[in-house]
Amino acid sequence: KRRPSAFFRTDLDVYLSGLKVDTLIITGTSMSGCVRATATDAFMRDFRTMIVRECVADRVPEVLESNLFDMDAKYCDAISLQEALDYLNSLQ
Repeated sequence: KRRPSAFFRTDLDVYLSGLKVDTLIITGTSMSGCVRATATDAFMRDFRTMIVRECVADRVPEVLESNLFDMDAKYCDAISLQEALDYLNSLQ
């Protein structure tokens, strides 16, 4: 990818829609950059979006927590790893 969002100038949304994906679980190492941009773009494309708290990182803990709080309030669900595993195990 060329920009922070995995959706920017890619066919990711077409690919996911073709597979009838409606939910994304996002992880990554730049919560304030790539993770946030991808989660926001996923929300704008009507995907149910979840960010796994234990599976994201950022330069400093305060930036990480601030971004998780903000994203959870606006665009997605910030969930625990156990919640993500429970969700995945509930799928057929």
